[in-house]
Amino acid sequence: MLRWLAPVLALAALPAHAADPDAEVNRAWAAGYRAGATCSALWNGAGKSLADIERDELTNIYPEIEADVRAQKADIDEKAKRVSVRYRDDMPPRIAEWDDREGCVTLPIGAAPRERSDYRPGRPNLDDQPWPLGDRDALGPRPRNATPLELATSDLLRFGGRTSSLLIVKNGRIAVEWYQPGHDLHTAQRTFSVAKSIAATLIGHGVLNGAIDVTKPAMIADWQTPGDPRAAITTEQLMRMASGLTSDTAGNRSDAIYMGGASVRQWTVQWPLLHPPGRVYRYANNDTLLAVQSLKAAQQKALDARNAKSAMIRRGPALDPAAFFDRIGMTRTFAEQDKDGDFILSSQVSTTARDLARLGLLYQDDGVWQGTRLLPENWRRFVTTPSGPQPAGEFGYGAGFWLFDKSDGTPADAFGAFGNRGQYMVVIPSRRLVIVRQGYDDSKVRLDIAALVRALVAADGGKGR
Repeated sequence: MLRWLAPVLALAALPAHAADPDAEVNRAWAAGYRAGATCSALWNGAGKSLADIERDELTNIYPEIEADVRAQKADIDEKAKRVSVRYRDDMPPRIAEWDDREGCVTLPIGAAPRERSDYRPGRPNLDDQPWPLGDRDALGPRPRNATPLELATSDLLRFGGRTSSLLIVKNGRIAVEWYQPGHDLHTAQRTFSVAKSIAATLIGHGVLNGAIDVTKPAMIADWQTPGDPRAAITTEQLMRMASGLTSDTAGNRSDAIYMGGASVRQWTVQWPLLHPPGRVYRYANNDTLLAVQSLKAAQQKALDARNAKSAMIRRGPALDPAAFFDRIGMTRTFAEQDKDGDFILSSQVSTTARDLARLGLLYQDDGVWQGTRLLPENWRRFVTTPSGPQPAGEFGYGAGFWLFDKSDGTPADAFGAFGNRGQYMVVIPSRRLVIVRQGYDDSKVRLDIAALVRALVAADGGKGR
């Protein structure tokens, strides 16, 4: 049940006589989930069929909403790129809208469709460019017989879970590439918490440009009232899940944002301090969302300072993930926003297996992309150093990335981006290996990512080039 959502029940405009407020909220949240998931899966990347969306995206999800999600009907407007899902006769439908730059926005409960006057041009098509910027010549030489890496992954079922894509890059070339029926190199899936590692990457780019110092207090305007102890929390502590802030559930479910259409800023800034910053590890979506808010504020300040010194006003958003993605060929990666234009970079990013491999290659080369530095020197070391409080599980945590420092059989420099339902991007710089696995796992059937990585390391023929 979602009893912790009582403070936002007003969003649903529930009547006083509602017999079960939790059930009412679940239906409203379910409609938001169905609208958003359908919208993203239909139009991000190459898109998916409705049958595949029903099977993959709308099953094995949060148990409290799944029955409602399955029962509700999505009305799809192809021309307007809009999905509507009705959950009450006396309320407007839940709406998710798409554009070809940022993907989908799930509107708040009760919101009407928006005017499309702010529609912006989409993303470049770089497919014909050489790999890794594009897709030309992406595959390495194909030997007559199966390679050790291919043999190691010939039976994916032994690693558990339900794999939808597997991509292995060795020495910069694709050595293994497999997709489930209906998926291909341009099929985008939701990253879930792999988005947190993408957020850490965007923050690193901001550090390189001099916009933000992650060791300084986060630029969260709502915390600047004199006497607010949260003003001392640094962006780095947010990245390391060590803010000390209260979080409502383990993992910090962000249903009000993800499914309710709530504002990122309003939802995240409200939580009080519970522990001294930097002392306690507590995995929380809010920490990443707040770190991104700090980045946005810092880049806006830097942009305003540049404009003040120049007669030519530099227009455009202070934070533009799509522009960064396009620089490294991630043209089918969509960082989605809330109604106010704030990016939901804790979970709501859709991407392809090849785009995730491109991100991995950026880190394999320590932030240098085809001769141009896009992340600070040693940023890889920073995000993979467990300098803060650590989780109790089988993996360590850096700053937005998970570490294999507790896993036998894996090189010491192995690290990865992990997301719910089996989304993984693993980088092993010493082996020049990038491993991408996407899936539709559930709570009962999950991939053993450590076992998969161990098998690939054992099969790998050697270090480096």
